[in-house]
Amino acid sequence: MGSHCREVITIQLGHYSNFVGTHWWNLQDASLSYDPDSPHGELQNDIVFREGQTPGGHVTYTPRLIAMDLKGSLQTLRQEGCLYENNQDTTTVTWEGKVMLHKESPLTKNPFLQDLDTLDYLCMYFLFAQTGKILSETDFASASLSQCSGTVSMESVNSRLERSLKGYRLEGSVRVWSDFLRIHLHPRTISVIHQYNHDGEAHRLEAFGQGEVLLQGSVLEDLEDKLHFFSEECDYLQGFQVMCDLADGFSGLGSKVTEMLQDTYGGRGILTWGLAPVSHPEPTPMKDLYHMLNYALGTVHLAQNSSFFCPLTLRGGMGRRPTSPVAFPYLNYDPTLWYHSSSILALALDSLTVPYRLRNNSIPMGQMADALAISGRKVVAAYGAVPFPMMHGSSLYDALSNSADALPWRPLSACPEFSDGRCFSQSVTLKGVARKSLISPLTPGNKSPSFLHSPPSAEDVLASYLESHYPATAMALQLVSSPSKLTAPFPQIFHQFLSPQGFLQSNAPPSGSVVSSLPLLTSLQSSPAMGTWLSEMLHMATALELRRLAPTYLSHGPELANFQESLEMLRGLARCYRGNSGEMGSSTEEDDDD
Repeated sequence: MGSHCREVITIQLGHYSNFVGTHWWNLQDASLSYDPDSPHGELQNDIVFREGQTPGGHVTYTPRLIAMDLKGSLQTLRQEGCLYENNQDTTTVTWEGKVMLHKESPLTKNPFLQDLDTLDYLCMYFLFAQTGKILSETDFASASLSQCSGTVSMESVNSRLERSLKGYRLEGSVRVWSDFLRIHLHPRTISVIHQYNHDGEAHRLEAFGQGEVLLQGSVLEDLEDKLHFFSEECDYLQGFQVMCDLADGFSGLGSKVTEMLQDTYGGRGILTWGLAPVSHPEPTPMKDLYHMLNYALGTVHLAQNSSFFCPLTLRGGMGRRPTSPVAFPYLNYDPTLWYHSSSILALALDSLTVPYRLRNNSIPMGQMADALAISGRKVVAAYGAVPFPMMHGSSLYDALSNSADALPWRPLSACPEFSDGRCFSQSVTLKGVARKSLISPLTPGNKSPSFLHSPPSAEDVLASYLESHYPATAMALQLVSSPSKLTAPFPQIFHQFLSPQGFLQSNAPPSGSVVSSLPLLTSLQSSPAMGTWLSEMLHMATALELRRLAPTYLSHGPELANFQESLEMLRGLARCYRGNSGEMGSSTEEDDDD
C-alpha cells in the first residue's frame, strides 16, 4: 500500500467533528482490502492512511489523523491507543507508609465494542495456531489490524461484523464517538484539552474567544509535535482536511489552528468543514445565542484562513429559530441523535472528498479550492442525494429522467439553492453506480427521446443533466463506480424499499436484510445563495445588543472592537457573492450596507 501519492493530514476539532470523523474513518476502513492480489481500487487509501511499525516489527495501517477533544470525552478509549505502548508501569514508589488503593470501576462497553474485543482475541488465537507464539498486547493489536494469517483474519473480522450488523442497535448506548469507533488509532492521534470539561456545567468551552486563546503553551506544543510527526513522513503533502465544530469554543480554536497551518505550510491546501449538529443537549436561550455568535465568528475566520470553508449541518438554518431539519426521502433518521446525523454528514464527506483521493486523475486540494473559491468567495455550500435515487437494474439516464424537474439533492449547509439555477461554479461527484449502468442503450434507428440519451459517455449524460439546471456554470465532474460501503456499527436508518446495495426496489427486501452500501450524488457550490446565507448571518449578529443580552460572551474575548471588526469582515465576504448586477436576490442583502 506504499505507492507514491499526495498525502493528506486530517484534523478533527471538537466532539461533533469527532462523531462525523469516526463514521468517516469507519467508512474508509470498510473499503480497505488486505489481499495483496486484489486489483487497486479507484480511491488511493494511502492518501489518508499511513503505514507504521510496532517495536515488535508488525506493520500497522492507521489514519493520518490528529483529533482534539475535551477532558472526559474518550470514555473507554485510551488516549495512547494500544498499538505501540507496552503499558507497563515503570514508576518507582518511594513512600514507605500505609497505602490505600482506590480503584474506579471500568466503564461498561456496548455490545459492538465487546464484539470487537472478542474478534481481536480470536485473531490472537489464529496467530498462536500459526506461529506458536503468544504476542504482547502491542504486537497482537497491530497484527490483528493488518497481518494475522495473511488476509484471513481481517476478512474474518469484517465478515463477522457484516453478518452481525443487524444485531447492533446502538441508539441508546452511544454516549461519545469512541463508542462506535472500529479502527485502531496511532498513539499521536488524540489530544485531550484538560482545561475544559466535556460533561457538566463548569469549565465548558462555550465561546469563540475561549478557543482562540487555547492555542498556546502545552496545547500548541502538542499540536506542533503531532503535525511535525505526520508531515515529516509524507513524500508529497498536498494539504489538510479540517473538521471543526462551529457551535462552541472549538470554532475559535479552529480559527487559530488554520491560521497556524496557513503560516507554517504555505502553499498547501486547507479545506475546512465547519460542523454543527441539529440540536444540543439541555438547550437554553443563552446557549442558543452563544451558538449563533460562534457560527458567525467561526465562519468568517475559518474562511479567511482556509483554501475554502464549507459549513456542514442538517439544521434548517443557523439562527436561534431554525426551520425543520433536512429530510431525505429514503432515510428515517432521528435528527436529535448525533449518532444518526453525523453518519449522514460522513456519507456526504465520503463523496465530497473523492476528487483529491482518486488514484488516477485526481484533483489536488489546492486546484479544487481555486476552482471554487474565485474572487474571494471562500465559503461554499454542500448538497447531497443520500442515497442517489436509482432503481435497481436501471440506468443513469432513467434515474436522472425521474429527477428532470427537480434536483435530487438536499442542502447540507443550511443554504437552499436559488430556483433560477444561478451558480458561479460547482464540483459534482457521483459515487457507487456501476459503469454498465451509467448509459441507457438506445435501440438502433430510434430517435433519442431526450437530450440525456444523446451523449456518448456517462460523464456527458450527467453533464447534460446538470447543464439543463445550471446553464452557465463552470463544472467539474467525478464518477466513481465504488459505492460507500457500510459495515457495523453504521446505523440502519434506511427506507424499507432500499435494496442491500442501496438502490430502490418495488418490493421490500426479506426481513432482516440490511443496507450494506449506498450510491451517492453530491455537489460543492459557489453560488449567490451563499451570499444570502452570509448576509442573514450578519443581520442576526448585528441585530443583537450584545452587552445587554450576553455580556459574559465578550468577557471570554474577543473585545467588542474586534467583534465588530469580524462582522465587517463578514459583510465584505457576503459582498463577494454579488453578481454583475450587484444584487444577490434577497432583501436581506439589499440592507447589508445600512
